[in-house]
Amino acid sequence: MHRTAVHLLLALALVLGLAGISQAADDELKVGFIYVSPVGDAGWSYAHDKGRQAIEKMDGVTTSFVEAVPEGPDSERVLTNMARQDFGLVFATSYGYMDPVINVAKEFPETTFMHCSGYKRAENVGTYFGRIYQARYLTGLVAGSMTESDKIGYVAAFPIPEVIRGINAFTLGVREVNPDAEVRVVWSKTWYDPATEKEAAKSLLDVGCDVIAQHQDSPGPQEAAQQRGVYSVGYNTDMSQFAPKSHLTSAVWNWEALYEDITRQVKNGEWESKDYWWGLEHGLVDISPFGPMVPQDVRDMVTQAKAEIIDGQETVFAGPIKDQDGALKVPEGKAMSDEKLLGMTWFVEGVVGSTE
Repeated sequence: MHRTAVHLLLALALVLGLAGISQAADDELKVGFIYVSPVGDAGWSYAHDKGRQAIEKMDGVTTSFVEAVPEGPDSERVLTNMARQDFGLVFATSYGYMDPVINVAKEFPETTFMHCSGYKRAENVGTYFGRIYQARYLTGLVAGSMTESDKIGYVAAFPIPEVIRGINAFTLGVREVNPDAEVRVVWSKTWYDPATEKEAAKSLLDVGCDVIAQHQDSPGPQEAAQQRGVYSVGYNTDMSQFAPKSHLTSAVWNWEALYEDITRQVKNGEWESKDYWWGLEHGLVDISPFGPMVPQDVRDMVTQAKAEIIDGQETVFAGPIKDQDGALKVPEGKAMSDEKLLGMTWFVEGVVGSTE
């Protein structure tokens, strides 16, 4: 073969090789996460970051995150920066990021956005959450079995359906085993503020609550319970390390499988906008190991209830259910639809507190 022709073939092979490298680089999916609180070593953002770490190990995937991003304009700025930096998939992990996600998604139609716990979707925006209310119900069974004062405190973040639904499921569990017990709710109006959340727990302890539950990112309520020598129920992750003498169990998140599934769909071009709402059956939600103070009969009862929910034999929000004013909301033989659960704005019988 003529030397010139050989050189041309080598040059062509080099160009094709570089094109292949470029294509491989183009196939790499950049995935971004924004968190409302510090990642830390427990809580909501920590649980999400464990999911991020799982997809970081996937072939052709790189991840990045920004923590402690306030809801509102700051989140819109962070989302915009990620889209401009060619992130192909962005997970926005707090309810208050909903409108910023929708706004930014309009400007960057090639970027896929997933919003956690919201209800607004678009062609390139999907939503996801989990049936944490199932785990809340199970922790309520534990709390209702362990209280002696029949007063259980609940430190709650914001009066939105997600939080109200969790309080209600917890209370249904409490009253399933202890019909005389009540759940007293205090709103902190924070997601992550350890000092405020600890003080809120103290206010509940001051009125005689001997179990403290929470919908907060910090372990402040757990610490307050242990300092007073009473029991506690954690949230998001296993919080036993913060109150080993008080911690009964926690309602926990395991985001890894869901994040891997969504990332794989986006990477393979199979993703479509929809709502994800997995539960105990997928392992997305669960409860943490019981504390040593939880008796074996309580453990057995909760384990059986968990199995029945997974098998579809038990529906948490099955009637009859009354609201806190005694009005029948769910008749016997009926169960609440997902639509009703997602829009829940009222408290069940047994809750002491306001939904505002």
